[in-house]
Amino acid sequence: MSEVEKVKEHHDEEHHVEVTEDLDPELEKLLTTPPLEGLTDAEAASRLAQFGPNAIPEKKTNPILKFLSFFTGPLAYLLEISTIVCAVVGKWAEFGILVFVLLANAGIGFHEEAKAESALDALKNTLAANCRAWRNGQLVEVEAKFLVPGDVIAIRLGDIIPADCRLLGIGVTGEETEGTLQIDQAALTGESLPVNKGKGAIAYSSSICKQGQMLGIVTKTGINTYIGRAANLISNTNEQGHFQKIINHIGNFLIVISVTMVFIVFCVLKWGRHESFLDSLTTVLILLIAAIPVGLPTVMSVTMAIGANQLAQKQVIVKRLTAIEELASVSTLCSDKTGTLTLNELTFDKPYLSKHGNTTTDFEGNGVSYTDQDLLTYAYMASEPGAQDAIEMAVRSAAEERVEILKQRLGQHDIPGYKVNGFIPFNPTSKYTEATVTNTATGERFRTIKGAPPVIVRMVGGHDQATEAVTDFAHRGLRALGVARTVDPEMTKFEMVGMISLLDPPRPDSAHTISECAKLGIVVKMITGDQLIIAKEVAQRLGMQRCILDAHALIDPNVSEEDLTDRVIKADGFAHVIPEHKYRVVELMQNRGQLVGMTGDGVNDAPALKKANVGIAVEGCTDAARSAADIVLLASGLSTIVDGVKTSRAIFQRMRSYALYRIASTIHFLLFFFISILVFKFTIPDLLVLMICVLNDAATLVISVDNARISKRPDKWRLGQLLTLSFLLGVGLCIISYAHFFVARDVFKVTDGQLKTIMYLNISSCPHFVIFSTRVSTWFWKSRPSWTFILAIGGTQVIAMLMSVFGVEALEAEAIGWGWGCGVMAVSLVAFMFLDAIKVYTIRYWSYELTATLWPFGGRRQEHNRRVAFAKQKAHNYANWQKARAVYLMSAGVVAFKSHRKGNVAAIKANGDSSNTINVEPFEVVNA
Repeated sequence: MSEVEKVKEHHDEEHHVEVTEDLDPELEKLLTTPPLEGLTDAEAASRLAQFGPNAIPEKKTNPILKFLSFFTGPLAYLLEISTIVCAVVGKWAEFGILVFVLLANAGIGFHEEAKAESALDALKNTLAANCRAWRNGQLVEVEAKFLVPGDVIAIRLGDIIPADCRLLGIGVTGEETEGTLQIDQAALTGESLPVNKGKGAIAYSSSICKQGQMLGIVTKTGINTYIGRAANLISNTNEQGHFQKIINHIGNFLIVISVTMVFIVFCVLKWGRHESFLDSLTTVLILLIAAIPVGLPTVMSVTMAIGANQLAQKQVIVKRLTAIEELASVSTLCSDKTGTLTLNELTFDKPYLSKHGNTTTDFEGNGVSYTDQDLLTYAYMASEPGAQDAIEMAVRSAAEERVEILKQRLGQHDIPGYKVNGFIPFNPTSKYTEATVTNTATGERFRTIKGAPPVIVRMVGGHDQATEAVTDFAHRGLRALGVARTVDPEMTKFEMVGMISLLDPPRPDSAHTISECAKLGIVVKMITGDQLIIAKEVAQRLGMQRCILDAHALIDPNVSEEDLTDRVIKADGFAHVIPEHKYRVVELMQNRGQLVGMTGDGVNDAPALKKANVGIAVEGCTDAARSAADIVLLASGLSTIVDGVKTSRAIFQRMRSYALYRIASTIHFLLFFFISILVFKFTIPDLLVLMICVLNDAATLVISVDNARISKRPDKWRLGQLLTLSFLLGVGLCIISYAHFFVARDVFKVTDGQLKTIMYLNISSCPHFVIFSTRVSTWFWKSRPSWTFILAIGGTQVIAMLMSVFGVEALEAEAIGWGWGCGVMAVSLVAFMFLDAIKVYTIRYWSYELTATLWPFGGRRQEHNRRVAFAKQKAHNYANWQKARAVYLMSAGVVAFKSHRKGNVAAIKANGDSSNTINVEPFEVVNA
């Protein structure tokens, strides 16, 4: 073979890029064990004590501590403080209600969120239980957990490799071999095909031997293995969820204003009016109770639980309830390629077909091309029956599916009309399989071969067209396989039949899913352990851009964190990734403030699934991926994710509308009672306040089945906008309440008991009707609420009105009659329409700049400055592009003008010759 041919062969063949790492010199010294003797029991015991068992450490969560964790957080603390105050001042009825609410919130949260901490257990279960190792000069059965560095283990077909080991190039019985092991490590690295590994290569723990047998020496065990590092990343990922952060922000906001107001009121009562400690504490209790959105955690949990049931009907199983809210906010979806975007099986793609009678110098032959059926038939003849090799299986499956004479006879290898007289299987030296075949109809005998393209090209004496086709396949990430047959009676002269191309194809629904995600404002990024060229080819077939980044760039020490993050955000995908790379991609985007979803199915995906805001395990995933994920898809492919996003966004809108209503109501309560206690020495009975909180929140549970408008962009809480709008609505409600207060007290001169009942009815109904406004971001009439929602909200207010009209002595509610009852309800109905206008115009004119100005916390100012700088750079780039475009158009115009002038001159000369019949219009006419 010439040097040029060697270079071409090297270029055309697809090479596996092995992820390697240097071993510690001290560890390297332990890897000199005699292959056919192994370690002694004493050596094994010593090393076991030094390195520990070959197992992944378990980490358990105490269920009692988990339950108690639901009594922590800002809202829980407010409830607990109020409960203690009730006990101190002897308000036992209120105490009982608050204790019940505390237990109910914790119980619901624990029940809905409880899930087994089984990610590490699942990883542990993927390890082999037993293996064969050389110990004391004998090949014996050893429990995998007792393996240590330096152990010599036997690896055979079908074995799960029990620890990371270096292949020795020695057969199990001691003979040297230059053969390789075919190892399936797709679940670890994401590679779509098994890889061949020979002497000196590392075989990873939990990968599976698909072909061959060899001895290996253990290099790493337990948490130090490739899979162990994945487990360590999972165990170190226990970040607070996005939704919990939002609830904590809201709770902190309410705590600050509540504690401030309560402290001011207590100081005024205790030292300004010289009331006793218990009397002062009793008075401020009303403020504490009013400050607590008691139903906020419960309503949120129930809304998400009902949403989880809706998603389950669409084969989307939610393991962590808050993932529903986070899925609605996901702006980037990182998707594993192998088995998720693709089918994870090699499939026959468009081949190169030669012509009948082609030769080394005459590629056209007789002009009649071989067909797909010819190519597959000859390839099938040269295939090994029953071989489990991925390429052999792909060829056999394609032939049995597409070739007419091979249909309806699946599972058999006979070929109607032909008899295979002899077969030579594949071996690493020849790199092809061969069959000798007889055509039973004509008696013609011929040989057919199938194998590595450079070998087949050499066997036919050279074929530049086929070589170019293979090069094109390689550039597109396709596996190529050459097929040729003999055409002479002596069966020595081979003719090129064609080149089979094989690809792990995209799932039929993947391209549509990516398109639907784009319509919903979600950017899909492909992440794969496969090669760059394969990733680019799959990306193109899926309708994605081909800006795929080699994942090794993620650990470039010469690139700053900021620049690296920019690269990650701009890239359409990543190739050659390992678990740490996937984890890093998610981490970098989260650091930029993005909410990231991650899909996957293998052990290699588990750390990133746990790290992502929403980890999504796809159908057919490993136990490790399923355990680390927040959402599990039961249907194949990603199409159900679109359903999940739409459902999640509907749920998000319901939760946001409730949060806006509840925060506005709380601010209204606080402002009204703060002023009324300090200025007018007016309060209403504690039990009536609790009735408002509990009854109204119970009614708003039906928001979980309300109609909702689905956003076309990822949803965001926009806390600055939410809290400001809540404050404006709360102030508006407070003004309306004081209008009732002054009119009832000063104009109609009602009794003190009636005034308390009137204010109870107003504070119950007016904020409650505002939920008809907060349920949408536009005018309230543009989205009709569900009848269930209307009846539930209306029903609670009818109950409140009847209690006020007729009075309830046990609750200290004095009767006010139908006039006041109907009047207050009518004003509340009209008032929410005015407040709706405040909501619409606030949302319409809100901007991130305003948020950063009013609420300059949590890096908002820095983020605003970054956005401004990015917008300026973008405008600058666009201006430069417009200038370049103008120059290009001017240059093109000049070139066109010169060409036209030359054409005119040539035409005139031609028209002057009677032998020519060229007619050209005048330049002015053409130019016009």
